[in-house]
Amino acid sequence: MTRPVVHPHYHADSGTWSYVVADPQTRTSAIIDPALDFDGKSGRSGTSFAKKLLDCVASNGYRVQWILETHAHADHLSAAPFLKNTLHKADVSGPAPKIAIGQGIRDVQSTFKSIFNLEPDFATDGSQFDHLFADGERFRIGEIDVDVIATPGHTSDSVSYRIGDCVFVGDSLLMPDSGTARCDFPGGDAARLFASIQRLYQLPETTRVFVCHDYGPNGREPRCETSIGEQEDHNIHVRDGVSEHDYVAIRSTRDATLPVPTLLFPAVQVNIRAGELPPAENNGTRFLKIPIDRF
Repeated sequence: MTRPVVHPHYHADSGTWSYVVADPQTRTSAIIDPALDFDGKSGRSGTSFAKKLLDCVASNGYRVQWILETHAHADHLSAAPFLKNTLHKADVSGPAPKIAIGQGIRDVQSTFKSIFNLEPDFATDGSQFDHLFADGERFRIGEIDVDVIATPGHTSDSVSYRIGDCVFVGDSLLMPDSGTARCDFPGGDAARLFASIQRLYQLPETTRVFVCHDYGPNGREPRCETSIGEQEDHNIHVRDGVSEHDYVAIRSTRDATLPVPTLLFPAVQVNIRAGELPPAENNGTRFLKIPIDRF
């Protein structure tokens, strides 16, 4: 099995790991879960971090074929449109990279369109994205096969991407000493996440696991890579011997103590639009909403 080259990049402000993943033979690549700089206090956005991903692509001579989202994130805004537009301008002779996510995004869009009372013509069919992946769908990055594994539970649209000997799990699994993602967002379900993790645990033990978030618990340095075997043996929430009943109890108890993510409201409103900002209002300014007493 071909080993893809994985370039991890850490967005410290949001604790996000974004990745450039490439086929070393064809130099074809994908960018996974790219983060946009965003200051929630001032409402200012920026692309300094996203430009580091572009620098990685350019310095290695890669051609980006896909920009892959594991789900509509609640803790960072996606830089996918900026990357797609910038890469296409740099190579107008080739096709623009496709922004893709799992088909479950339709449910997430429907849920949050109601919560945020979005504009009537906001589409909830996923058409903001270039491609919606079905569970079990297979595609390629260069000559490397990629399998899409639906892993709902944290959110209803969560997917994992198995690329060669790697799997990119979004937030479904964290590093073993951090456990698993919360399940108390609209559409979240701890029992579904337990079942999704069991699917991931069917992969070979040596499969490299890359997480989307790590916050360096107990003062350790942020990490991005583990393995299926390490997760099965040491994950503090779901390891060998932990039942679904026990996991749901653990997860529900912990979720009840967690604060709302700092960027939940801006992130979801942007990310269900495939990273695009809401349309400008009649004064030329774009606005993000905060629902009062809803969460």
